[in-house]
Amino acid sequence: GFAITGQISSDLVQPALIGGLVLIVMLIGFTVMQHAFAGGGLTHALVSDTERRALALTGAGDVVFDWDVPGDRVFAGQEIEGQLGLKRGALEGPAANWLSLVHPFDVERYSAALDTVIEERRGRIVHDFRLRSTAGPYYWYRLKARPVIGSDGEVIRVVGTISDVTEVKTAEERLLHDAVHDSLTGLPNRELFYDRLDAALAFASQDARLRPTTIVLDIDRFKSINDAIGLSAGDSILLTLSRRLGRLLRPQDTLARVAGDEFALILISEREPDRILAFAEMIRKAIATPITYADREIFLTVSVGLALYEGGANLKREEVFKNAEMAMIQAKRGGGDRTEVFRATMRNERSDRLMLEADLRRALDRNEMKVLFQPIVRLEDRTVAGFETLLRWDHPKLGRIGPATFLPIAEESGFIVNLGIFALERTALELAAWQRSLDVEPPIFASVNVSSRQLLRHDLLHDVKTILARSGVIPGSLKLEMTESLVMENPEYAAQMLHRIHDLGAGLSLDDFGTGYSALSYLQRFPFDTIKIDQSFVRQIATGQTAILRSIVKMAQELGLSIIAEGAESEVDTQILFELGCEYAQGFAFGEPMSMLQARQLLGAAPEAA
Repeated sequence: GFAITGQISSDLVQPALIGGLVLIVMLIGFTVMQHAFAGGGLTHALVSDTERRALALTGAGDVVFDWDVPGDRVFAGQEIEGQLGLKRGALEGPAANWLSLVHPFDVERYSAALDTVIEERRGRIVHDFRLRSTAGPYYWYRLKARPVIGSDGEVIRVVGTISDVTEVKTAEERLLHDAVHDSLTGLPNRELFYDRLDAALAFASQDARLRPTTIVLDIDRFKSINDAIGLSAGDSILLTLSRRLGRLLRPQDTLARVAGDEFALILISEREPDRILAFAEMIRKAIATPITYADREIFLTVSVGLALYEGGANLKREEVFKNAEMAMIQAKRGGGDRTEVFRATMRNERSDRLMLEADLRRALDRNEMKVLFQPIVRLEDRTVAGFETLLRWDHPKLGRIGPATFLPIAEESGFIVNLGIFALERTALELAAWQRSLDVEPPIFASVNVSSRQLLRHDLLHDVKTILARSGVIPGSLKLEMTESLVMENPEYAAQMLHRIHDLGAGLSLDDFGTGYSALSYLQRFPFDTIKIDQSFVRQIATGQTAILRSIVKMAQELGLSIIAEGAESEVDTQILFELGCEYAQGFAFGEPMSMLQARQLLGAAPEAA
């Protein structure tokens, strides 16, 4: 026989031992786990330290990663191949084979992490990256590995584990997304909008072709929609609106929800002012298209504010947004359902408005708010049948201010509620004095305008009940007057409130009739006792166009409603209105708004009556 002798160098021994150890750990782990889950059971005495390590590795769901650097061969557990839908052995081989599966955004960092430990011959890799599955989606993995140094001081292996962290990453991404997106619509929130506006302004300062327009839009009277149909229905409507608006945009534009019913846009796709205004009109029409909810049609309008790009102004994002918001507020003051472009003068107007608001809040305490009465005449005998209450503000510096100036400020600030109660109380006390002094049939009446804020307050019922009880006016003679548009903001809610107000003993008058819905079907739903025909129809008398006026009078008579025609300015108007069947009229033909004393003198009531 013969014998062969030889020597194995340490350069071969160490890598072989490491590779063998890796395989042994895996085999032991597989065998141990198979034995455990098969019901064989394990006792403490039977588990060696190596088995315990293998059991922990397998139980944690981690997969061995082993890169033979000199041979450029990677070994990874087949669990990853199965998850990605790859053929067995697809991840074994040169490290470069992995790069085709790594997400393009992760390739550079993944390669750098491996290159760094090889070049520095020390350290530890903890790196997250994505691998593409055959079905298309990417999975997140976390690589934890260390270099193994050979006898020559070079890295001969990179050994560690890979774990699936897709669920963790998805949760993190969701948290990051939610931090900068609206939870209801999924649109960017105010913070992300500001960030994108910053970027748009920065790019525009470098590129003359870019002229980003900032648009702020607010849904008119949306709070009343929520009050009428509920918050969940309101949310559904906002979601519908966000989708409608999103369809108008191009990829480079941004739509965000920055407040409850307030949206903001960064319009980059349009540069010319006329096209930008046309886009704003598209927004208005998209919002105005009725929304069907629970077999009902909801009609909405929107106030739109534009801030065109000002090249060279170097405005900050907050300033640009505030400019667009000021334009939107201006549109809302104009009655809503319109678009306003920001002008520099709006800043001064806003400052003046804030000063007026502050003065308005002190006007009642300073006795600056005056109550005036405009006569309403019975056409049959031309006697005074009642009055409409009007407010005027005698400002100590600016003189007399009309309602067209201070009422929008009061509406916006909420002070309209205080003014409304003040007008009701003063009118009720004066009306009671007239009625005590004049025993006429039917009794003298007075009407007071009610705002949307008042009608939506449940406290209105308590206020009306208290005022009626304190004043002692004849039931039905103190009339609450409101417009068609106000009633139709929330028809169901309004119907409930108006019936309860009527039951308390107050009269109800519908103002500006004929300018809005004017439908017989809805009139029958509300307990109005009087309608006031809008003055626009009365003016048509001069042109001989009385068909609409005649039909309105006929409809009111069939419903048993009293009719007051507004805007009678001449004897001709008065005569024709009487011939058409109108019972009452008011206008300059019968006198301008007058003080309490003048009203008493007109009625022939005692001056000291109140």
